[in-house]
Amino acid sequence: MTHFKSFIEAQFPVAKVSKESYKERMAGNTQTLTGLGKWWGRKPLVLVRATILGLLMPASDNPVRDREIFLKLMAMDDEGLWQRKNKNLSTKELYLKCDEDSRARFFSGDDANPKWQKGVTADEKEALQKQIFNRLSYDEKLLLCQRPEHLDNLSEAAWADINTHLDTDAHNLPELVAQLGQRQFSGIPRVGDAFCGGGSIPFEAARLGCEAYGSDLNPVAALLTWAALHIVGGGEEVVEQVKKAQREVYEAVDRQVTEWGIEHNERGWRADAYLYCVEARDPQSGYMIPLAPGWVIGEKTKCIARLRRNDAEKRYDIDILSGVSDAEMAAAKAAGTAQGNAMVNPDTGDRTPIATLRGPQGLRLWENDDIVPRPDDVFQERLYCIRYVETYYLDAQGREVTLKPGDTPPHNTPLLTRKLYTAPDAADLAREAKVLNLLQARFHEWQEKGYIPSKKIDPGYNTDQPIRERGWAYWHQLFNARQLLVNGLFVEKSYQLAMHKHTLLGCLLGITKSATYNSALSRWNSTVSKEALVDVFSNQALNSLMNYGARGTEAFDTSWYYNIPTCDFKERIIVGSGDARIVYDDCDFWITDPPYADAVNYHELADFFLAWYEKHIPQLFPEWYTSSRKALAIRGSERDFRQGMVEAYRNLANHMPDGGAQVVMFTHQSSAVWADLALILWAAGLQVSAAWTIQTETSSALKTGNYVQGTVIMVLRKQVSEEVGFLSDIQADVEHGVREQLRYMTEIEDRDDPNFEDTDYQLAAYAAALRELTRYRHIEDIDIQYELSRERRSGEQSEIEKIIDSAVKVAMDYLVPAGFNHSLWRTLLPEERFYVKALEVQSHGEHRSGVYQEMARGYGLRDYKLFLKSDKANETRLMTAIEFGNKELGREGFGSSLLRQVLFAIRQTHQEENPRPGRQWLYTETPDYWGERQRILQLLQYLENRCEHIVHWQEDVAAARLLRGYVENDSV
Repeated sequence: MTHFKSFIEAQFPVAKVSKESYKERMAGNTQTLTGLGKWWGRKPLVLVRATILGLLMPASDNPVRDREIFLKLMAMDDEGLWQRKNKNLSTKELYLKCDEDSRARFFSGDDANPKWQKGVTADEKEALQKQIFNRLSYDEKLLLCQRPEHLDNLSEAAWADINTHLDTDAHNLPELVAQLGQRQFSGIPRVGDAFCGGGSIPFEAARLGCEAYGSDLNPVAALLTWAALHIVGGGEEVVEQVKKAQREVYEAVDRQVTEWGIEHNERGWRADAYLYCVEARDPQSGYMIPLAPGWVIGEKTKCIARLRRNDAEKRYDIDILSGVSDAEMAAAKAAGTAQGNAMVNPDTGDRTPIATLRGPQGLRLWENDDIVPRPDDVFQERLYCIRYVETYYLDAQGREVTLKPGDTPPHNTPLLTRKLYTAPDAADLAREAKVLNLLQARFHEWQEKGYIPSKKIDPGYNTDQPIRERGWAYWHQLFNARQLLVNGLFVEKSYQLAMHKHTLLGCLLGITKSATYNSALSRWNSTVSKEALVDVFSNQALNSLMNYGARGTEAFDTSWYYNIPTCDFKERIIVGSGDARIVYDDCDFWITDPPYADAVNYHELADFFLAWYEKHIPQLFPEWYTSSRKALAIRGSERDFRQGMVEAYRNLANHMPDGGAQVVMFTHQSSAVWADLALILWAAGLQVSAAWTIQTETSSALKTGNYVQGTVIMVLRKQVSEEVGFLSDIQADVEHGVREQLRYMTEIEDRDDPNFEDTDYQLAAYAAALRELTRYRHIEDIDIQYELSRERRSGEQSEIEKIIDSAVKVAMDYLVPAGFNHSLWRTLLPEERFYVKALEVQSHGEHRSGVYQEMARGYGLRDYKLFLKSDKANETRLMTAIEFGNKELGREGFGSSLLRQVLFAIRQTHQEENPRPGRQWLYTETPDYWGERQRILQLLQYLENRCEHIVHWQEDVAAARLLRGYVENDSV
């Protein structure tokens, strides 16, 4: 059977989709769905939109026109970008980018302070904006544009072009989707995701006008997806009802907390942050020592905590000081009493490992009723600082008047605030005791009703942390008494005031979001721009902390209220909590982001939220289960995982039409991952038809080294062939397929506006190999069931993995750097090729570590870091010839290669400021100097040309030029 060939199977604008995906990611909390709650690895909506439209749009025999039309659909063409533009270039920016004639015609003044000339009309200004905008690079244009999803519709001219090319009669995206779906499937296309996570895929499918299906084994993911489709997608009326419920609940909580008197002090100030620390007895001195990695509270306010020894009570008092000197700030930062997993005595500097404090048997496991540590527990907790907010106004005489609870300021008098850090006094500690009493009075009732968690922590890689480190055995113990009381009060008031399913869920989402900023795992960020609490999952773990913070009620406004954009979905939507292996619904397209080789245990981390949802899900969704079903989760990378994936994808294949398609999104890691995936998809009855990689991840200070940057989107069709293959024949087919794929990509590449990067060509080799492998019903030399079920030995390569590696080698042979001699390229060692190719990549301004990692993998290098000056995220670069010095020189492999000798000769030339020592080195260390002289000159010429515009290569380029001239004129 031959199937309809879609645009995404022929080509894909990876560069532009990557840039748009990055723009969306960088929007942070203003992304459309992130406001609903935490979920890991949500795919950018623009990527989902591009994928669905790419599946629906047919590929014609005019690929250039196809690409133009697709970019119009995505509003990524010139006219679409102009339509999306929502910021103007400044007058100065316009002036500096104008030619001399335009400057003279429209501006007065100079470069430092240009101004519009009098009489320049608004139309002329707009025309100049457009003229300059069209000259900008795509990246520069994006800085001035809103995201494609915020555009109400394309222009009439765009729709005329689109309809002419596609033979449709559409005037918006849902109409186009319906018409293309009718052509392929005789109806509205149905898009499903059986690993729906945060709901990006079903949400964007519904927004495009598809019927949407979403399910996930984890009920937290299913809740977020339901909220995305029914709250964000419910229209203005639903969103307004949720916002109204949020306001009413927040005001009710605020009134109750104020009535209890647990946040206001006697002066009328109200606390918005409480800082706590762990305290433990030093076995050497016998003193109770407050523990913290440092004692800086606020860099902007110059606020620190200072320990003061109290000999009478064998403990330390804590003073809070603001406005201190830089020296005192530095001393407080260095004075941490918890450093390197050890307690540090603040007076003697003696260190005691934290593991020693826990003892050989570990800590006592807390029981359900334990809200605070027992007196004989190893780790105690204490409140050491409160940040109060004083609200005041100026009276008629200009005197400050503090506004206390119940006070009403004079009419039209502006209110002022200031924040003050203080050490808790006796009255503050009495309020802490009252908080505990209030919680204890309603603790069992609230647990029974689900207002606070009652769930036990199940053992696991991440969940063992709080158990082992603090003895916390229940989820509610990840919150202190104040946090439980206020968080629980929000839940209680939500049940009293939210009258509808969507309003109650909207409030519950706000509670779990608030809980991530109001937990004993919430770190206090003391930096200048923050002085605030940080999300529990800032590093995707459940780290117990030696010091943490709690929010006052007024500080909840940034987490309780969250961004809810408005959409209005018309087509049928189904959301459920279920296993991908037993999905019963049919979809035309399955687009999934499975938990493939995940480095993060999402199913464990999600229990943090499930602990708050557990008793509410049965009331909201009686047909769903409330367990995270960790035992059933498809995870890991070994035998059971592979079998689970086959079952899931075979089931999805059985629930799509013969003309349907699947897209699998995953993080590319190695040829072993691809080989496993090939087996899984092949065994599931699917055939690879295309694959592209999109850069979707943003950098983070918490991620170092080669963190994930790209997402592979692999397009699959049903396997309908009866063809039988043999490995010996397949090897040749793969090599031919790789060359054809690369040839096609280079033919359609836009030289003026490049779409593909080097990593895209490498990825094409993987995809071409999988396409050839999976087109056979059976391969004689491979027992697929055996391959899936056997345990792998470390370093062992399967036959499929060898084929995939060979495909990459073919690609790397094919991809000769621009300006490099082809004959010379064929003689280079893999390490030499890596360095030469990496220089080309670096000259294009590429500094992402993953790109160099991918390239090294393509050349078969085990260790590529020896070539790098820096491997920091987004700062990766090669060592120059001078920076290499004598590293690796003379060693087997690269150290003895001709390129290495040339690099060292450049270094010698620079060091001696004379080419003669460099030439002498080459003459001595090159076995056949005269026979190799032309190759030496070609390498020097390439280094000179390729690096002449790289700033840190300037001295090397000068030395290379000097050396090349000397060698060029050398004679016997």
